Amino acid sequence: MMFLSHDPTTVSCPRLLPWSNLDGNPCYLVGDGTGGSHLSRVADNVESVQLEMAEELLAHAADLLGESEGNGNGKVTAPQLHFLAARLTESLRDVHRIARSRGARLHMPDANDYEPSDSPPEAHSDS
Repeated sequence: MMFLSHDPTTVSCPRLLPWSNLDGNPCYLVGDGTGGSHLSRVADNVESVQLEMAEELLAHAADLLGESEGNGNGKVTAPQLHFLAARLTESLRDVHRIARSRGARLHMPDANDYEPSDSPPEAHSDS
């Protein structure tokens, strides 16, 4: 599913949104690249919530497995482990989507981006 900017003359690389459509397919936002649209801000907020939930889930997993400062006793039932693994899988899927989305929007410098004085240092060996 594509969401299009109102101004087709200023189109940037499509942004992978942090949710899927009803069929489970990815949704993208094609905008002007400024990140200032309402839908872009909604996506930023959803990503923020997903990352906070992932952090809380990791803390819960550590506690449940008895890995955090003596909390928990490390005795976990099979149904508890199954539930934890399912939630961790969902969270990892969300975090992976966020990483892919943000990575795709990073500017990758090319040779034309460097001034002669700004060139990266040459690699050399001490042999």
